[in-house]
Order: sequence, then C-alpha cells, then structure tokens
Amino acid sequence: MSEFRVSDEGSAMKLDSVVAVLPVENFDEATAWYTTLFGRPADVEPMDDTAEWRIAENAWIQVCVDSPAGGTAVVIGVGDLVQHAELLAAAKIEAGEIVEYPGIVKTLGVKDPAGNKITFVEELSGA
Repeated sequence: MSEFRVSDEGSAMKLDSVVAVLPVENFDEATAWYTTLFGRPADVEPMDDTAEWRIAENAWIQVCVDSPAGGTAVVIGVGDLVQHAELLAAAKIEAGEIVEYPGIVKTLGVKDPAGNKITFVEELSGA
C-alpha cells in the first residue's frame, strides 16, 4: 500500500485503490467497445448501466450512464506501447499516432464512443 502525504505538516492518507469513472450515454455501445478494448467482458456489473473492469491489482475502469457523457480522460500505463498499438489495430480500435517525449514517456490516445479519452503511456528508461 502506498502512502501519500498531503503536506509535510499533515497526516498521511493511506490509499488502497483507484477507480476511473467514465460517463457514457449508450451503455450497450460502451460495454461492447470496452470489451473489445480490454479483450474481455466486464469483471462486474454492480448495478444497472454500470460495468467495471479491473485493469491492475488495485485499479479499475468504471463505465456508467451519466450526464454529461464524454469529456473525461484517464491515463493507463503499459509496458510496451508499440505492442499495445498493434493490439488496438488488430481489434479495429482507432488510435492516434504514438508521441514520444524523449527520455520521459511515449503516449498513444484513443476515444471511446462517448468521447472519453484514454491515453496509454509507456515510461521510458531514465524517466
């Protein structure tokens, strides 16, 4: 478990997990798209019009019907961005170009049908 300090004088908050919530208008369209993106159906649908995928040990993506839909952004770290771009292409998910910030990161963005932006990031050695 990581420790995040609010300030040098404040007490530490103990953080256990993170859930990125992406609002959508069309639940069926969104769940089909994210099923393709992650290569599997949602891990859980805790309530009507809500689906969740566990993407790392303590990290989840939640898609839910809410207004306004779209306009949300989430960044997901990956180990090999080129390989990930190939997987996206094979799944027929349209992605932008890989952008490299030398010595820091490489990024690749996609948008879901509602307009939410998902950016995949590979940290470069020395970053």
